[in-house]
Amino acid sequence: MKKGRENIVLGSADSSIKDRISADFSLFGNEFDNCFIFPGFCDVHVHLREPGFSYKETISSGSRAAARGGYTCVCAMPNLKPVIDSVEHLKEERDIIDRDAVIDVLPYGAITVCEQGERLADLEGMASGVVAFSDDGKGVQTDDLMREAMTRAKRLGKIIVAHCEVNSLLKGGYIHDGEYAKAHGHRGICSASEYEQVARDVQLAKETGAKYHVCHISTKESVEIIRQAKREGVDVTCETAPHYLILDENDLREEGRFKMNPPLRSRGDKLALIEGIKDGTIDMIATDHAPHSQEEKSKGLEGSAFGIVGLETAFPLLYTHLVKAGVITLEKLVDLLAVNPRKRFGIPFDGFSVWDLEKCVKIDSREFLSQGKATPFEGAHVYGENLLTVYKGKVVYKKI
Repeated sequence: MKKGRENIVLGSADSSIKDRISADFSLFGNEFDNCFIFPGFCDVHVHLREPGFSYKETISSGSRAAARGGYTCVCAMPNLKPVIDSVEHLKEERDIIDRDAVIDVLPYGAITVCEQGERLADLEGMASGVVAFSDDGKGVQTDDLMREAMTRAKRLGKIIVAHCEVNSLLKGGYIHDGEYAKAHGHRGICSASEYEQVARDVQLAKETGAKYHVCHISTKESVEIIRQAKREGVDVTCETAPHYLILDENDLREEGRFKMNPPLRSRGDKLALIEGIKDGTIDMIATDHAPHSQEEKSKGLEGSAFGIVGLETAFPLLYTHLVKAGVITLEKLVDLLAVNPRKRFGIPFDGFSVWDLEKCVKIDSREFLSQGKATPFEGAHVYGENLLTVYKGKVVYKKI
């Protein structure tokens, strides 16, 4: 293996980024020989829970967890207390970010007031201070309201980022409506609850010309809808999450750490997502990092809150299961985690991380810097350990 300073993996990033990384990395001498250096990862879908839910996570703990995972930028969803639906509420979050974040934390603004889907939030007022608009956690149910949101977002030069979910199809479900649910007497969430709204929104994006991004897709139908939309020239991108690429409903256990929304789907869905990664239909991988308290995640599949954590495990999991397994190249993974998110959302490069890819480690949530500990990958052995993260020339994480 080459020395670290020679082993910078950029993916499809502009080669000028290499010069900037090399200049900063040179300050560390030979301390990190035999390691790989990547541009700082960028996660466009995280929940940092502050203000309003600091018992789950804070800007401080969440951004430090991100730095440990090799991220130098995360985009924080607006389902907070108060919801980020006005300039006043945005300032409250922004003040905490300015005070406590160790990396770049970019807020989202809500699409609708209080994410209630009844009237649009102050998109114009928030536009200069948010990365995009999203009601993540809730799908916008009304066609006319989403059409108007897209029209106004286009005028403002912002992306509409959608959690796609048809409420009338949920029927109290909490895991995938598949074999495991039937065998164990659980209420299921059907795939149509996701892909029907994806199809609607793609049509609205085509109609309005808006920039549209789909959160955490989990079904084979969503992959095909987005694939076809791209062929037709619709300005659409999408993400999936590591757990949908590695696990499926056959991996479920009767524990809250396996409960997330959307749920783990069928093996066929997982394979379709992997194919979507390979052919470029899926543009990026985001964690949907969603920490909760231990109590909230200790009530089994039915009673626990939706959401798992992922910032500190994403790269090792994906490197182990996709790169080492020969599914995609390391360069492709860097594109999915660092390059493509920044290109789509207009986020500049701002740092790097240094990894020992030969190190095999056991995932142990007790070591997480995040306040959230719920992960379906507890105890898994993965390759890749982050040794250093540098953001704007400053060390924000270093393995002790």
